[in-house]
Amino acid sequence: MDVLIVGAGAAGLMCAIAAGRRGRRVLVVDHANKVGKKILMSGGGHCNFTNLGVTPSQYLCSNPHFPKSALARYTPADFIALVEKHGIAYHEKELGQLFCDGSSRQIVQMLLDECAAADVTMETSFSIERIHKTAEGFSLRTARGEVQTKALVVATGGLSIPGMGATGFGYEIARQFGHHVLPTRPGLVPLTLSGSHQAHYKDLAGVTLPDVEARMARQSFRGGLLFTHRGLSGPAILQISSYWQPGDGLYIDLLPDQNTGGWLLEQRTARPLAALKTVLGDTLPKRLAQRLCEQWFDSRPMRQYRSAELRLIGSQINAWPVIASGTEGYRTAEVTLGGVDTDMLCSSTLQSKLVPGLYFIGEVVDVTGWLGGYNFHWAWASGQAAGQVV
Repeated sequence: MDVLIVGAGAAGLMCAIAAGRRGRRVLVVDHANKVGKKILMSGGGHCNFTNLGVTPSQYLCSNPHFPKSALARYTPADFIALVEKHGIAYHEKELGQLFCDGSSRQIVQMLLDECAAADVTMETSFSIERIHKTAEGFSLRTARGEVQTKALVVATGGLSIPGMGATGFGYEIARQFGHHVLPTRPGLVPLTLSGSHQAHYKDLAGVTLPDVEARMARQSFRGGLLFTHRGLSGPAILQISSYWQPGDGLYIDLLPDQNTGGWLLEQRTARPLAALKTVLGDTLPKRLAQRLCEQWFDSRPMRQYRSAELRLIGSQINAWPVIASGTEGYRTAEVTLGGVDTDMLCSSTLQSKLVPGLYFIGEVVDVTGWLGGYNFHWAWASGQAAGQVV
């Protein structure tokens, strides 16, 4: 075998296609019973397969320059061309996010069809017991016997969504061959609250705000917010979660396009007899408005508030402090932060600088994108980079 790829997800399949087109004999193996499981469940079953605005700045990496080479050489336009070649209808939802009009299965089938055209062999429910380096490449002991390969590509993904079969096997391979693995943690994940902070808001589970701004010292994201039984979710929270760590200050602007203090002063003039919770409930979800008043403000008629009080209330709504206690963990995380240290990988090929013929691609590497198709695009780009040379 010329190339053995461990992992039949987005990165592994893209690498297989690129290598197979070059005439390499490629075998893709996966311990799961079907390929592309994460693709199938993504985007609510419609697969947010890339983003029109991909740049290296949307990726977290210990070396922010590392993703530049692969991303520059495989762009969203390149993947869109592949999608269009297969007649898959798609649409832009928001913020450059591209989704299939139909099912995510179309993307998986497209990749499988391209693999078949490139004479790629695929094996599922395939367990690897041991890997060792040989003079010719690598030897793998498996439940189906010994397998020899000249090159080994690790595309095993991270630890997110273990219910779909995610494991740390890729990190084990990296460590075996002398690679440093940076600490991992869940990314793009709901945040949890605890103590009195959770007690104040847990019965708001299901309440949504379509547009808030989640802010930390050096990062902010706008998007929807969802109250859950255990804390907060929604796009703005998922985005900021990749940057948040325990102890970090986090604030939510519940009305990001409004100077809320000034607006409340106007409302006092226009509606002097209306209760504060009623006024806030015309702009915020009524249950949330009532809870904020219970926790912070009380709810007198507007005419009874001094100007300084209304300005303070407005500033608190524009900077609601969130005391998060943690995250929902890998169970619901969309991605895994950290992973194989990029210092010992070639940025243009994803090949190990320590072991010739060994490659790491996709989520197993310390490159994590924002919500909105960025992680799939890293899978396509890193898979293509390795597949063109392996």
